[in-house]
Amino acid sequence: MKLFDIVTLTVNPALDKSAHFSGLVPEQKIRCEEPRYDAGGGGINVSKAISRLEGTSLAVFTSGGPTGKMLENLVNKESIDYKAIGIQSWTRESFVAVDDNTNSQYRFSFPGPAISSAEKEEVIQIIRELKPKFLVVSGGLNKDLSIDFYQKIAEIARESNSKMIVDTSGEALKKVLETGVYMIKPNVGELAKLIGVERLELEEVNEAAKQIIAKGGAEIVVVSLGPQGAVLVTKDSYDFVPAPNVAKKSTVGAGDSMVGGMVWALSQNKSLKEVIRWGVACGSAATMNEGTQLFKFEDAKRLFEWLQNK
Repeated sequence: MKLFDIVTLTVNPALDKSAHFSGLVPEQKIRCEEPRYDAGGGGINVSKAISRLEGTSLAVFTSGGPTGKMLENLVNKESIDYKAIGIQSWTRESFVAVDDNTNSQYRFSFPGPAISSAEKEEVIQIIRELKPKFLVVSGGLNKDLSIDFYQKIAEIARESNSKMIVDTSGEALKKVLETGVYMIKPNVGELAKLIGVERLELEEVNEAAKQIIAKGGAEIVVVSLGPQGAVLVTKDSYDFVPAPNVAKKSTVGAGDSMVGGMVWALSQNKSLKEVIRWGVACGSAATMNEGTQLFKFEDAKRLFEWLQNK
C-alpha cells in the first residue's frame, strides 16, 4: 500500500445533499430546487480541504450500499486518493435545506449505519499498516462502535509515531485524552465539558486548555470560538486569532475546513502561528459558500494574508 504523510479516517461518512426552497409551510409539499450532492463526513471534508490547498492525503472511510458507491464516486471526482472499507449497511445521508425567503438554513443528520466486528477490525488493521506522519480522526462514531474506538486508534498512532489530530466530541473525545494525542479541536462548550464545568468565558479558555495539556491529553489544543475566531494553546504559548468579517452563507464544513487548513500547514512545516491562521482562514472561507461546498483556495489565501498581522 502506498504511504501518505497525511491520512484521514472517517468511520461515519455521509452522502451530503443540499437544496434551496422558498417558504417553510407545515403540512404542505415543499418544492425544492435541483439538489447538489457532496461527499461528506469529517475526515473526508478534511481531505477535500487539503486537496484545495494543493496538498495530498489518503482518505480512509467506510462505504456501504448505493449511497456508499455514490460517495466513492464523489470522492474520486475530487481527485483525492482514498481507501473505501466495504460494510454491509448503507452509508448514511444528510440533508441541508436553505429557505430563500429568510436565508435560514435547516440541517438534517441521520444515524450512522451499523458496523460489524469484522468491519471494525479491518479499519483498525488498515490504520496500523499505513503509519502516516499525521493521522486525522474526525467525526462521530457509528452506533455499534464503542466509545473507546478512537482511543484504540490513538494507541496505534502512538506505536507508529504518528501525530494524531482529533476532531470529535463527548465521551469518545474524553477516552482519547486518556491515551493522549498531538492535537484536539474542541469548541468552547466541548472544552468546558472536558474539564467538568458548565461554561467558559474567553479569558478562561487558556487555563482550561492548559489543564488538558498538563495531564498529557494533547500537545496542542485549538479551541474554535465560532464567529469570534480561534485560539491555539500549547504548554507555554497562547495565540488568539480573530475571525475575518465575511459574508456568511453556510457553516457546513467550516470546522473540517479549519482542521484541513491546519493539518496541511503542519505538513508543510509551517510555524504554529501560521498553522492557526491557515485554519481560521480556511474555516472562514468555507462559510462564504453555500451548502456543503467547503472553500475556494483564492478565498482562503486572501484571508490568510489578512490574518498574518493579526
